[in-house]
Amino acid sequence: MKTELCNRLKIEVPIIQAAMGGAGGPALAAAVSNAGGLGMLALWGADLTVLRDQIRRTRSLTSRPFGVNLNLQWSQEERLQVCLEEGIPVISLFWGDPAPLVEKAHAGGAIVLHTSSSAAEARRSVDGGVDVIVAQGWEAGGHVRGSVATLPLIPSVCDAVSPTPVIAAGGIADGRGLAAVLALGAAGAWIGTRFLASPEGGIHRRYQERLLQSTEDGTVLTTLFDIGWPDAPHRVLRNETYEQWIDAGMPQSGKRPGEGEVVATSKRLGDIVRYRSYTAGVDTEGDVDSLSLWAGQSVGLVGSVKSAGEIVHEIVAEADAILRRLSGS
Repeated sequence: MKTELCNRLKIEVPIIQAAMGGAGGPALAAAVSNAGGLGMLALWGADLTVLRDQIRRTRSLTSRPFGVNLNLQWSQEERLQVCLEEGIPVISLFWGDPAPLVEKAHAGGAIVLHTSSSAAEARRSVDGGVDVIVAQGWEAGGHVRGSVATLPLIPSVCDAVSPTPVIAAGGIADGRGLAAVLALGAAGAWIGTRFLASPEGGIHRRYQERLLQSTEDGTVLTTLFDIGWPDAPHRVLRNETYEQWIDAGMPQSGKRPGEGEVVATSKRLGDIVRYRSYTAGVDTEGDVDSLSLWAGQSVGLVGSVKSAGEIVHEIVAEADAILRRLSGS
């Protein structure tokens, strides 16, 4: 199953692992790349030494292409330079204007992806030199910029930026979702929540259990978990922290129930207070259920833990069978 995106990124199947800050890492990115997709590292907050180390660790696990995601909410010039020095072939940009970094990335030999939430934003990004658009529907887990669902967003973006390849993001967790977005005109799928339920996902066991127990209506889009990244909408699993805030009348920051309370600790990051933007990793101890448990609306389709490679192969096989059936072949 090859699309123009596969040719452009030098991958075998049109599946891109979503860049999920605090989750995954070299093991997940390499596993997805080894299965024929494109693994991604979310290193927008890493210091330069850690950034270089994570890239090299990933390269020790795979000889295939992988990418690095940089969040434009913060300055990324130095991190981009390290990525280019390390020969990263794909740079993914998010949450801001990509134009200032595009020329430098191209000069370093990288292909540039940019996550957009509307047809107009996607068009501006392409006019600014972006090579591939990631069109993010509001079903997506983690931080979400837009308010349009994936189903109407993808064809609108495809029409706006053709012939630039479009990757669909939000609500995709199986072969049915991949087949659907390909039918809408996308050249591939950006998948996050499904990969969290893998051994390589790198998240706390309790977080993984909550994903497996959830249904399609188990998430909320909110700005509640804002400590460290204010005024940034995000989709998370509904939990006690959210429910207590709702019951209190949705007070503003500074007046929220339990604000400032330490609910967990991390060996790497120390104390984790309630309402912090934080991914519960394997080193987390404490009340994991009360943390920001990022998840998209596709979580209701996540019913088991499987290896990342197995997930890639299953999604592709299912999508291929669907498309063959629909075409009558």
